Amino acid sequence: MFFNKTIDNIGRIRKLVEVLLKYGFEDIVVNTGLRNLLSPNKKTKGRISAEEELFSQTRWERIRLIMEELGPTYIKLGQMLSNRPDLLPEPLIKEFEKLLDKVPPFEIEKVKEIIEGEFDKSIEDLFIYFDEKPIGSASIGQVHRARLSDGEDVVVKVQRPNAKRQVVADLSLLKEFVKLTENYFFKAGILNPIEIVDTFAKSLQNELDYTTEARNLSQFRTLYSDFNSLYIPKPYRELTTKKVLTIEFISGCRVNDIPIIKSWGLRPADIAKKGLDIYLKQIFEVGVFHADPHPGNILIKPNGKIGLIDFGMVGKLVQSQRFAFAGVFISLAKKDAKSMATNLRRLAIDHEINDMRAFEYDLNDLIQDFVVLSQEDIGVRDLTARLQKLAYKYKLQIPGVIFLVLRALAILESTAKSLDPKFDVLENIKPYGIKLIAEQYSIKNISSEVSHSVAQTFALLSNLPLDIRDIVKQVRKGKIVLNTRQVGYEKYQRQMDFIANRIVMAVIIGALIISSALSYGIAIGKDVAGFLGMPYFSIVCILIAGFLTFVIFINDYRSGRNRHQ
Repeated sequence: MFFNKTIDNIGRIRKLVEVLLKYGFEDIVVNTGLRNLLSPNKKTKGRISAEEELFSQTRWERIRLIMEELGPTYIKLGQMLSNRPDLLPEPLIKEFEKLLDKVPPFEIEKVKEIIEGEFDKSIEDLFIYFDEKPIGSASIGQVHRARLSDGEDVVVKVQRPNAKRQVVADLSLLKEFVKLTENYFFKAGILNPIEIVDTFAKSLQNELDYTTEARNLSQFRTLYSDFNSLYIPKPYRELTTKKVLTIEFISGCRVNDIPIIKSWGLRPADIAKKGLDIYLKQIFEVGVFHADPHPGNILIKPNGKIGLIDFGMVGKLVQSQRFAFAGVFISLAKKDAKSMATNLRRLAIDHEINDMRAFEYDLNDLIQDFVVLSQEDIGVRDLTARLQKLAYKYKLQIPGVIFLVLRALAILESTAKSLDPKFDVLENIKPYGIKLIAEQYSIKNISSEVSHSVAQTFALLSNLPLDIRDIVKQVRKGKIVLNTRQVGYEKYQRQMDFIANRIVMAVIIGALIISSALSYGIAIGKDVAGFLGMPYFSIVCILIAGFLTFVIFINDYRSGRNRHQ
């Protein structure tokens, strides 16, 4: 079985090699392990069908054409990589943004066969009406209108026959291809091609399980239940499996259908403001957001509510990412290149910024453009493009979710401007950024951070004796051999004593700050003796903590002078 699978992969990789040659990428074939898979009569021929018209196109355009020719899985890979400007150059990103799922619908007989097989019931038993003409078709599945026995209108998403088998085969081929060409990717500046494929595989496998989208819908309905202007369709879990998803049908028009919006007595400018506010709350306040806000996924109901559909792509931001992301926009508004650089570094998992001043100069150029140009000339899309260039230049390994946010904001900006040409997205982002920065430096958050740091310190100190005992056991068993020479150890002993004292002082200071914050929190709203609304106990704790911090700084200063003498 394994041998047959290997033979199949070799055959498919040979076809992939022929496609690469067809579009003029013989350098990839000749300089990697792919050359061993070429047929003897093709090893020296170079390109296959090197038509003059084809090679008048750029290298980036031809890469996009390869993706389209290889089929749905590769198109989806290109779509995913269009959100990763930290990995790919801007011209290739722009080409990948053009990739669309061009997949014809499959037969209604197959649709019914899949649904009936999943629920072991006939279509008639499940629905009193089922529209045989799909309202949408993509690489993984297609969507049909239907009606339940209680009269509720629904939409039913059905996975394509053999979709999983095809995706698994394509992913297997893709992994083999990357292994054979890994060195080529390294030279091109893409340092983790296998990791990219693994991430893509995980994302695609989630799309093959429609219960994931149903869970996303349920989560959003819970998180945003108090958002009166937002409507999330209800998933029908009893009519949902890995291959079939049934959700409530939302009546309404597309967000950019201005004539219908006006006919309902709604103002397009109000819709633009309301829609952006919904997304900014998702991004900056909750941290869980709908990541694919193109106009087809945003519906306007006659009563003015905004409905979101298609929850296959959802982004999640942790608190530290929300704080740093808000800091980028606040730094832009304050024209502070240094702060902007700091926040971008906080966002990045890794980077190759060897000269921080050069990075700040590049960011200052970006800021100056935003100061000089009006919002009609520059916006989120331009900011995203500039940040993409800097991410690629300095190899800022920024989490993919950040670019999902920027992509979502750029799409929303385009939609908002179609509703209101004077709409300024960046100006509307500022209040959310300011609010988040205030939250970051609130007593509650600082207390939480200090509490976390103190807890980590106590955990380190409490586990230290156990770790030392384990090391001693390993030494006694002869598994660890220590070769020591006690020469000049007094100096290091003093350093260890100094570090130990610093740790104890830090723990005491942290405990004092937490005690002060807790005392202040308990006193809020109560008649407690104090000064400027703060209890005397809190003031005393803060003063002692300040004094101990001052002592630490003095000791550091003296130690520094002694080292330099």
